[in-house]
Amino acid sequence: MFSQFSLARVLGKRRFEDLNEQEILALAISAEEEDAQIYTAYAERLRNDYPATAAIFDGMTAEENTHRRRLLDVYQERFGSFLVPLRREQVAGFPSRQPVWLIENLSLDRIREETTEMERQARDFYLSAAARSTDTSIRKLLGDLAAEEAGHQTTAQELTDTHLDDDALRSEAHTSKKQFLLTWVQPGVAGLMDGSVSTLAPIFATAFATHDPWTTFLVGLSASVGAGISMGFTEAVHDDGKLSGRGSPIKRGFASGVMTTLGGLGHTLPYLLPSFWTATTVALIIVFFELWAIVWIQNKYMDTPMLRAAVQVLLGGSLVLAAGILIGGA
Repeated sequence: MFSQFSLARVLGKRRFEDLNEQEILALAISAEEEDAQIYTAYAERLRNDYPATAAIFDGMTAEENTHRRRLLDVYQERFGSFLVPLRREQVAGFPSRQPVWLIENLSLDRIREETTEMERQARDFYLSAAARSTDTSIRKLLGDLAAEEAGHQTTAQELTDTHLDDDALRSEAHTSKKQFLLTWVQPGVAGLMDGSVSTLAPIFATAFATHDPWTTFLVGLSASVGAGISMGFTEAVHDDGKLSGRGSPIKRGFASGVMTTLGGLGHTLPYLLPSFWTATTVALIIVFFELWAIVWIQNKYMDTPMLRAAVQVLLGGSLVLAAGILIGGA
């Protein structure tokens, strides 16, 4: 088994324990710069929909920039103007940060959790660095920064209290719920309804025309997968979400495609049973629950009145099912 030293050599990384004080300061400066960039990216990502939270990250960015300037001052005084190029990914065991472009996939709560973890990691780094430093001025600075990083949760809370009053919290909660509905629920419901309803006719037409469960299963499988691919691509390419505010097209396409496929597979899988009438009975029962599931989702998440949703979904599904059975039995 490799030791930590051997593994670091294989990966081409420096060990933190081997860094001198100049390199530790250089690493701290680059880490503060990166964290400030991340907070700036968070702020820009949230500014339109969550302006109060964006203001919090603006404040966090200012804090990180202050730390960077203090580190630079001590570095220049102690080691001159040349800054050693050393980044966190070049040091074994040093916590890495997610690429900034990945923040598009993070929820508001997840961003806040990431922020808390970033501050904890920064505090631990400064504590370890201060313990290894023999220069009193550097040790003092690193110790002070460790204390300040530990206190950043308090700072973040103070910024939260300043920028997030009750009205702002309610507004952001409403915006977050709306974004969840537009990005996941609406495409998912559309896909589930399309998959559940549009595949009824070909599946049951095949079933009653052939009385062959295996043939029916193959037709249902192809119809479900094909519909899922079609719905997924259609949702992903017809709206990039920038003007409509519906969120990531990849997320919407994934939600629509997966739910479309599942909607069709629900009443396709029973035809793996060898008995035609047993498979058909089970499939019809599943169809009933599929349609009611759609009604429930529309009522809960889309605020559609239960009676209206029931009439729309059950009536439409029943008509498509009857058409498939009549055509297959003709």
